[in-house]
Amino acid sequence: MDAAAKLNVTVTGPPDGQPMVFAHGFGCDQEMWRHVAPSFADRFRVVLFDYVGCGGSEASAWDAERYSTLHGYAADVLDLVHDLDLRDVVFVGHSVSSMIGALAVAAEPDRFARLVMVGPSPRYIDDPGSAYSGGFGEADIVELLDSLSSNYLGWSAAMAPAIMGNADRPELGEELTQSFCRMDPSIAQQWARVTFLSDNRPDLARVTVPTLVLQCRDDAIAPVAVGEYVHRSLPVSQLVLLDATGHCPNLSAPESTVRAIADFVGGVGAGA
Repeated sequence: MDAAAKLNVTVTGPPDGQPMVFAHGFGCDQEMWRHVAPSFADRFRVVLFDYVGCGGSEASAWDAERYSTLHGYAADVLDLVHDLDLRDVVFVGHSVSSMIGALAVAAEPDRFARLVMVGPSPRYIDDPGSAYSGGFGEADIVELLDSLSSNYLGWSAAMAPAIMGNADRPELGEELTQSFCRMDPSIAQQWARVTFLSDNRPDLARVTVPTLVLQCRDDAIAPVAVGEYVHRSLPVSQLVLLDATGHCPNLSAPESTVRAIADFVGGVGAGA
């Protein structure tokens, strides 16, 4: 099965435009970019997709062994890049896709021009031995994963609004809840464990392309200190703090998100 069918790929914009690939976070799908991606379709060849188990992807392509680490997801990104023969790619990854993008770029840097990390975290669990603060204690993550495994729908209803933030706009939390609930629980459980137990700190030094670290000022999942750590650890990067709340600025603050990405890639982006 080719990547386009497997990952429910959609492409807009000029066929000869520089490719810009948007990758969604855990429990989401390409619809999470609907307020951002169209702003770049005037000049870029915009590529959207759904990871296996999400959105309109091919569910039969799920392989527990392949997706037992983030490298399996990065392999899907590279398959997509090869199947569409994309070069000079701008990869925009939200949340866990920031690290998936980092792995893909590190594996084949010649295929990529720039990397945008939206709310990245290379490790969610604190590491007292190195003074690294990921925002969560190990017991917190164990409790989170146990709750997810025992009652996925209940976990989704409780966690999605907390992840989204913006309590004054409950419709945003409800959208994320519904997105989580559409995902197969068994796939979601494994992806959550892979995401929250990974440590990709060593991989940051292998990302040699210019990188934008896009961070919300108030994010319960990826605190500012984590964004600062990512920025310091990348060879070539810039950090932009959005005056926004929550972990999903692509939904809660799309105009600011578009503006920051547009500035980074050359000032394009209609309506930015």
